[in-house]
Amino acid sequence: MRNLLAELHRTLEAGRDCVFCSVVETRGSTPQKAGAAMLVFPDGRQVGTLGGGCVEAEVKRQALKTLAGDDAGMTELLSFCLDDNYGWDDGLICGGRMSILADPLMKNSERRQHLHQYYKRFHSVVESGLGCTEAVTVSPEVGPVGGRFLFDAKGVPIDQLAGIPAPPMVREGLIPLERRPKAWHQHGVAYLPFLPRVTLLIVGGGHVGQAVAKLAADLDFESWVLDDREAYANVQRFPTSCRHIVGDIGQTLRSLLPEITSSIYTLIVTRGHGHDEEALYHLATSNAGYVGMIGSKRKIKLIYDDLIARAIPADALRKVHAPLGFDIGSQTVPEIAVSILAELIAVRNRGETIPSARIQVRAV
Repeated sequence: MRNLLAELHRTLEAGRDCVFCSVVETRGSTPQKAGAAMLVFPDGRQVGTLGGGCVEAEVKRQALKTLAGDDAGMTELLSFCLDDNYGWDDGLICGGRMSILADPLMKNSERRQHLHQYYKRFHSVVESGLGCTEAVTVSPEVGPVGGRFLFDAKGVPIDQLAGIPAPPMVREGLIPLERRPKAWHQHGVAYLPFLPRVTLLIVGGGHVGQAVAKLAADLDFESWVLDDREAYANVQRFPTSCRHIVGDIGQTLRSLLPEITSSIYTLIVTRGHGHDEEALYHLATSNAGYVGMIGSKRKIKLIYDDLIARAIPADALRKVHAPLGFDIGSQTVPEIAVSILAELIAVRNRGETIPSARIQVRAV
């Protein structure tokens, strides 16, 4: 969505026409869920996808119609039942229902200035990674179909189309982003949450940390890397990371603790037992949304025993993911990175997940 909003921002800045097509509600099995979006341009070009197949082709056809003819510029709500009418030829008979809003953004329309301001703000908030919820009216009983209202992570209004405040019914249906909701629909309003972006603090700039950072960038995680060696924590080895921190592991983590919140996931993948232990000593009781440590079960148990002796509470260690990652039989460094990111995605999207191989911790 970040890339699509960036493209939309460029399109509006350049004064070009397009149609913003967004999935606002789904029921049952569908190729994409609410929040998926696609831009359609007058020349037939598109950015983004609604899942492909006949539905996407039909939406594209309808979108192009909204740019021409007597009804040009009119927002349309398109509904599809994914039976044999949509999908027989390409095998996409999902059995669900999709509602898609086709909103033409035309340079000569009266809405253009409001749209430009709204989507500029929307793009800025999503880029910031702070999180927001877009509420879209899809029933005329609530307001004009296609009315859009933007709220920050705490539910405070950020912007709205045409300067019209959100009706009380719209605000009453909001769910705090701290509960990590999925898109939902209530009383003629579609709520499309954009959760705060998660940052990975990778402690250790070796091969595993490098592979994790590379893959994480494609999965909408930001990353910081910390190592006590400048040759390992640098932009050449970690071109996608936004911070490269060089310093003593323990002292540096101590200084970073005020910055570590629930939106930061920490990964301990250093080159040695001693560095791992020192990192976990500081991170186990931090406010991080996730703490994971690589290593064998024997090494992890030894570290836990040492940390309990150093007065780290057993309850804090029980929350640590160690060994980190899902057990997928990883053999290579890239496979290890996949197993780690799989677990991080599960935590980000579903909340806490308990690996079957987690070490049991007993207080002394």
